[in-house]
Amino acid sequence: MWQKIQLFYQSVLENGGKLHNFTYVCLIIKFIHNIFGFSPQFFVLFPDKRTEKWLLVYSPVPISCVFLCYLIIIWVGPKLMANRQPVNLRPVLIVYNFAMVCLSAYMFYEFTASSWLSGYSLLCQPVDYSESPLAMRMARVCWWFYFSKVIELSDTMFFILRKKNNQLTFLHVYHHATMIFNWWAGVKYVAGGQSFLIGLINSFVHVVMYLYYGLAAVGPSMTKYLWWKRCLTSLQLLQFFTVAIHTTYNLLADCDFPDSMNTVVLAYCLSLIVLFANFYYRSYLSKKNKET
Repeated sequence: MWQKIQLFYQSVLENGGKLHNFTYVCLIIKFIHNIFGFSPQFFVLFPDKRTEKWLLVYSPVPISCVFLCYLIIIWVGPKLMANRQPVNLRPVLIVYNFAMVCLSAYMFYEFTASSWLSGYSLLCQPVDYSESPLAMRMARVCWWFYFSKVIELSDTMFFILRKKNNQLTFLHVYHHATMIFNWWAGVKYVAGGQSFLIGLINSFVHVVMYLYYGLAAVGPSMTKYLWWKRCLTSLQLLQFFTVAIHTTYNLLADCDFPDSMNTVVLAYCLSLIVLFANFYYRSYLSKKNKET
């Protein structure tokens, strides 16, 4: 490895006055490829021509502004509500949660139908960048999934208005804030392909999750039917393990899907596994041990 570093350094010195910035970048990519074995494609992502002009996709600026507003609300909201009574949002929460059940069910259907009709492979599926009806159908549901993550930022605002500040955990804020950027990149560069499985599984999980929240919003009369909260957390953990295993396989296999995206997805899944496992332990196992 040291010899390769010396050769790279020598080539830069010898050609320093003749190289443009782009050539330097190419040299660095080639150097990293020679040292660590990453393919050049790992570093190169081109915008999807079909989606690059779509709402909240064409530039990172709008979604970054949404993110900043989200952080400001988290910081200012609890302070504004400190001397106020919690807002009664029961009717709003019932409508919101069941609307999210419908949206999640629609996305689950679209991911399933688009992938099935297109003959998608569960093991390795490149992105179809064509403008065929099925490819565009998959791209559109990817955008709806991305947009649903923007809508879900409302969950945090409802917690603040109801003065449920104990729900504003690092896990909650981290998960909501990062998903919008993950799926901005997904729709911007890889609207389809391997990413369909993430949307499909997560949409199904959110049907179950928002159904739970919707029933809970109805009131105490529904409490006896909500014994399955622990099962919901287990289902969330199962989805992260499934996606992590699926993504790891794709990183090891010779699949025509950007390794850089797979690497980000895998790292993100591992972080969520750690956070959700910690939540599961504190919520169910730790309490059980204290009771005994």
